[in-house]
Amino acid sequence: MCTGNICRSPIGEVVLRAKLAEAGIDDVVVTSSGTGGWHSGDPMDSRAAAALHRRGYDGHSHRAREFDRAWFDSRDLVLAMDTGHLDALTRQARGSVDVPISLFADTDVPDPYYGSDAGFDEVLTQIETAADHWITYLRP
Repeated sequence: MCTGNICRSPIGEVVLRAKLAEAGIDDVVVTSSGTGGWHSGDPMDSRAAAALHRRGYDGHSHRAREFDRAWFDSRDLVLAMDTGHLDALTRQARGSVDVPISLFADTDVPDPYYGSDAGFDEVLTQIETAADHWITYLRP
C-alpha cells in the first residue's frame, strides 16, 4: 500500500507478481492499493510505467484503488511502502485483525511522485531487491 496507488505500490505489485512467476510460485495473489481514493480508477503514473517498461515489466493494466478495511479478512499479508502507511494500516487493523502487516522493504520506499524520473528507477531498484526477500519468504 502507498498513498495514491499510482507509483510505489503498483510498482511493487508488478515486480512481485513477475518474480513470483519466475520462481514458479503460482498460488499467491498480489494486489495493491492506496491510503486514499484520489486516483481511483486511474492508471499508474506514466513515469512509474516507463521505469517498469525499461526493465521489462508491464504495468499497463493497473488501475488505482483505495484500501478497504474489509480486505483484512481476505488477505494473508499486507505490505506498506513506508512507516506512515504501516501506521495507518496498523490503526485500521487495531484489535480485530490477525493478518501480518509489514514494510515492503527494509527501509521506507520514498515517494518519487514529486521528484525526477530517476527517482522512479531508484524506487524500482529498491522494490526489486525487497521483492527477492518476499519470494524467499513466500516460497513453499
